[in-house]
Amino acid sequence: MNNARTTAQMPQKSNESKGVVFQSGGQEVTLTTTTVFKYFAKGNENVTDQEVVLFMNWCKFQGLNPWINEAYLVKYDAKKPAQNIVGKAAFMKRAENDPLYDGFKAGLIIGRDGEVQEIEGSFMLKTDTLLGAWCDVYRKDRKFPISVKVNLEEYHKGQSTWNQMPKTMIRKVAMVQALREAFPTKLESLYVEEEFQNAEVIEPEKEVEKEIENNANKKSVRFEIPESTVPSSVQFEQQKQEEHVHARSQGEGQMMMDPGF
Repeated sequence: MNNARTTAQMPQKSNESKGVVFQSGGQEVTLTTTTVFKYFAKGNENVTDQEVVLFMNWCKFQGLNPWINEAYLVKYDAKKPAQNIVGKAAFMKRAENDPLYDGFKAGLIIGRDGEVQEIEGSFMLKTDTLLGAWCDVYRKDRKFPISVKVNLEEYHKGQSTWNQMPKTMIRKVAMVQALREAFPTKLESLYVEEEFQNAEVIEPEKEVEKEIENNANKKSVRFEIPESTVPSSVQFEQQKQEEHVHARSQGEGQMMMDPGF
């Protein structure tokens, strides 16, 4: 079933070479529409060609390497756009590469003996009640840590992974949120899948536009769009506009050369 769906949505072989090449972590990363469809698109709904192209250019712009699980594309609802998801490891790498990063502490918020307590790590007694998680991220230029506390009920909606590992999952949510608040310029608009259902849903085009606006004066970005993903109707309209402009320029030139008397 999955193989049939994947094959149906893959581009033709003639377009396999269409893609992007960029550097991430000192390594060259190559992404094509075929590899994204085959390896990095997840969920129970088909992603579109446009969503794949936006994902590839987003990875290039953010310097994320899907081949080592730093990013992947998810679509669960056909009525909503696919979303670009980041792995927890990418959050940690970006924080650790910042010279101002000074470590973190994280743990669970539990109910024990009629009191609410914060414990470090993910271990709790069977008699404890899991309520949420917390994380403190330290920066060398701040007197106090960036502290985040999250409620389990906001994220645990009965998903299978959450049922199996609720302590690990909620602690992970607290960690990435604290890291994002501590290093907004590096982690803004990046989400892990565990917190995604509560993140603001951003149209892929608007997300790319936002990234360009925020970083317009920092580095140049060249977005690569495979020709196969451009609708023929758009190409036809572009051709008509070009012909119209060409005809108009010829007419104006003729008027300038021939005053009519």
